[in-house]
Amino acid sequence: MKVIQKSKVLATALCLVLGMSLVAGCGGSKTSSDANKEAAVEVEGTVTASGSTALLPLLKPAQEEFQKKHAKVTINIAGGGSFTGMNQVAAGSVNIGNSDVALPAEYKDKGLVDHQVAVAPFVFIANQDVSVDNLTIQQYVDILTGKVTNWKDVGGKDQKITLIHRAKSSGSRATISEAVLKGAAFTDNAVIQDSNGAVRSAIASTPGSIGYVDAAYADSSVKALAIDGVKYSPAAVIDGKYKVFAYEHMYTKGEATGAVKAFIDYVMSKEFQETYVEKNGFIPVTKMKK
Repeated sequence: MKVIQKSKVLATALCLVLGMSLVAGCGGSKTSSDANKEAAVEVEGTVTASGSTALLPLLKPAQEEFQKKHAKVTINIAGGGSFTGMNQVAAGSVNIGNSDVALPAEYKDKGLVDHQVAVAPFVFIANQDVSVDNLTIQQYVDILTGKVTNWKDVGGKDQKITLIHRAKSSGSRATISEAVLKGAAFTDNAVIQDSNGAVRSAIASTPGSIGYVDAAYADSSVKALAIDGVKYSPAAVIDGKYKVFAYEHMYTKGEATGAVKAFIDYVMSKEFQETYVEKNGFIPVTKMKK
C-alpha cells in the first residue's frame, strides 16, 4: 500500500509539473505574440507643417524617405516664412511650425516645444554680371541699409545695386538682421520675394542685384559672395570662421506624439542626419562646436 500511495504521489506531482510547464509555455507564447503585434503596429495619420522655406530642401527628402518607410502616413509641408510657421502651430492649424529663429518672447507662453534639427548657413548671392566676389561686413551693412546703391562704391563697376530679399515674416531675414545688421534697419528700397527660391530666381534674372539665401539654394545660376574674405563651406561654419547661419527649429504645440513625433524623430535620427543633412546644404547640430 505504501508503494502504491508513493506512486500516486509521484504521479500527481508529475502532472502538476507538466501542467505548470504547459501554462508557462502558453504564457510565453502569448507574450511573444503580443510583442510581435506591437512591433508590427504602424504609425499612421497626416502630419502638417509650414514655415521656413530655408528648411524645405532638408524636409522634402525627409518627407519622401519617411513616407517610404510608413505608407500610412501623409506629410504635407508648406513654406510661408518662419513667423508664419510659428503663428500657425501656436494657433493649432498645423502640427509643426518650421523656423530659422529661436522662439521670440511673445511665443513663450504658447506651449511650443522646440526641436533643433540642423544648422542652416546663409549665403549672399549676386547676379552673374556683378564683378565683385567679396564684401566686408560693413559693405554688406551699407548695401542692406541703402547707404551704398552703386557697385562702384564697393569695388565693382558703375552699376546700380538692386536689393532683392525677404519679407518681415521671414526667418532668413531675421537671421541676416541679427548676424549682419546688428540692429540697423533694412532699406525700404528693395524687391521683396516670398521664398528663398524666388529670391534666387529674381537675382539670376536681374543685372546688378544682390540678396541672401539659405546655402542650399546657392547654385550656378547666381554668384555666391564671400564675407570678409571667407567663402562659405561647412568646415568654415563649424570652425567659427563663417558666422552667418541659424539653427533650424521644428516647433510643436506641446510634446509631439504619434506620426508627428515619429517624423521629427526620423529627421533627428543618426540615419537621416548622416545621410541627408550635409548633402542638402545643411550641417548636423552635433558637429557644431559649442
